[in-house]
Amino acid sequence: MDATVLFDLSYGVCVIGTKDGQRPVGCIANTIFQVTAEPMTVGVSVSKANFTEHCIRKNGMFTVSILSENTPQEVIGTFGFHTSKDTDKFSLVNTVITKEGMPVVDEKTVSYFTCRVLKEMDMLTHTIFVGEVVEAEKLNQEAPMTYAYYHKVKKGKTAKNAPTYQKESPAAEEERPVYICSVCNYQFAGTEEEFLALPEDWVCPVCGMPKEKFQRREPGKAGKKQYICDICGYIFDGTEEEFLSLPADWRCPVCGVDKEKFSVKTKED
Repeated sequence: MDATVLFDLSYGVCVIGTKDGQRPVGCIANTIFQVTAEPMTVGVSVSKANFTEHCIRKNGMFTVSILSENTPQEVIGTFGFHTSKDTDKFSLVNTVITKEGMPVVDEKTVSYFTCRVLKEMDMLTHTIFVGEVVEAEKLNQEAPMTYAYYHKVKKGKTAKNAPTYQKESPAAEEERPVYICSVCNYQFAGTEEEFLALPEDWVCPVCGMPKEKFQRREPGKAGKKQYICDICGYIFDGTEEEFLSLPADWRCPVCGVDKEKFSVKTKED
């Protein structure tokens, strides 16, 4: 069975917000859908492993911040690859508190709405919350970020708790050349054809450099060391010397953790 057919479904990339007592908490979600028009209700799927899921059940309310294509990658890394249990995520981004007292991300956010939970459905590993929209506001006219855009253009990773997560095949990555940003070492993980087909005004989603700042690298050879982020799986595909010479305050461009959270892996024959 080809599970990748599910990649053809359309999703958005949003931040789900709620509260733990008085403290704002939240996580990334991509499985959000409208249920009815009158009354206006939506459903969202949240992993039971996420601290946010427990807080929604306790609080009975949640917000949905619809992110735009221009939302910084660091925002997705903050909310997608860290837990609110020990990270104050909303303190790391621009935040708006709604009339209902709920947190909303204000980082190139297209719009938001606040929901009061009407029903919970136990889906084994996840809970689907159906909520009635009690307030909603449009913030700008930018294009909403889709799940496909996040993967194909921003080359983002999917957290293992996400309902759409599928394990990637490292073998396929090693068989093709890759394009690396010469400024921040961001790796465009698509095919060579996809990179060459990018529009001329496309820029690195991490540091904003244009396409000409990317360098082509041939498929990796056996015995080469790779440095892989333990949190999000981002691969620093430079040389060992390049990784070790990175400044002490360098951070993973996807999830924002420091160098100490990277593990070394040697490619095998």
